[in-house]
Amino acid sequence: MLKKERMNRILSIAPQKQLLITDPCALFYLLGEWFYPGERFLGLIIHENEKPVLIINSLFHAGEDDQIEMVYYSDTDRINEILKKYIHEDEALGVDKIMPARFLIPMIKEKLASSFELGSEAVDFTRAVKDEEEIALMRKSSEINDQAMAQFKGLIHEGVTEKEAASKIMDIYLSLGAEGFSFEPIVAFGKNAADPHHMPDDTVVKEGDAVLFDVGCRYHGYCSDMTRTFFYKKGPSKEAENVYNLVRRANEEAEKMLKPGIPFCEVDKKARDIITAGGYGEYFTHRLGHFIGVEDHEYGDVSLANTRKSEAGNIHSIEPGIYCPEVLGCRIEDLVLITEDGYEVLNKYPHDIEIID
Repeated sequence: MLKKERMNRILSIAPQKQLLITDPCALFYLLGEWFYPGERFLGLIIHENEKPVLIINSLFHAGEDDQIEMVYYSDTDRINEILKKYIHEDEALGVDKIMPARFLIPMIKEKLASSFELGSEAVDFTRAVKDEEEIALMRKSSEINDQAMAQFKGLIHEGVTEKEAASKIMDIYLSLGAEGFSFEPIVAFGKNAADPHHMPDDTVVKEGDAVLFDVGCRYHGYCSDMTRTFFYKKGPSKEAENVYNLVRRANEEAEKMLKPGIPFCEVDKKARDIITAGGYGEYFTHRLGHFIGVEDHEYGDVSLANTRKSEAGNIHSIEPGIYCPEVLGCRIEDLVLITEDGYEVLNKYPHDIEIID
């Protein structure tokens, strides 16, 4: 159950000597189980050189693990009375970034620790460097996404709406061995593809439309994410083809520079400069990429504002786009793994212009 190496990595970089982790995604990362406590308290307390303590309501069950002390409580118990037994009151406590105020404020008022500090960075930085188990799961998740993308094209036919196509995506994922969505799929036809976060509506596909799929699935808890832009019945106009090829070149040239030690801001700048030089800089309206793993958007991104350097084990998206309603809305997104000496593109589905007949 307990991923002890991951816990030790977190503690080795945390400025606090004790952490209280309540984020279900971080708990899955450390324990390999999903917990959905609703309004009830759920927390993992970790200290240097002490046995971790999982505090969980007796309505729920956690797998037995002799590496963890399990503390079950009832709805009539006071949480702070339980926490006092395991939190060192003379030390700072690192608390989770999503910890509900209904638990945190009483802890502060009752002075359960000498101070309360944001303790999520150590967890976030550790999660940003995937281990071999995680890398294998994310490769598989992206492999399923590639296979699914090849089938999604078959959902597009005369008279179909975005909503109708989107409603069939889950069945395809499940048939390929996925557990479900990483996020609600984006299916966009025509000018709707120029809205980066368009949600499927009743728009009917027309001949000549761009058809954009931004989709991802989960496999054993790990997410995939990919975007491809197709064309229905006939290819793009000359100007739209130019836009498509600009996005493709921005994607591929940004990927080529990836390796450990490259500042993320430089990767974003590479793609942005290509699109700007092509005359469409104002239509590339978002960062180049985001980190991904247990969540589809994790801490860390590929943006002009992020001066941190890439590390082996990082997995993030590269997703340039141009969103010009009068010409074309287009995004090409891959997930990439930073390796010891370069990078690996996890998505194998091609970038070529493709027409759906």
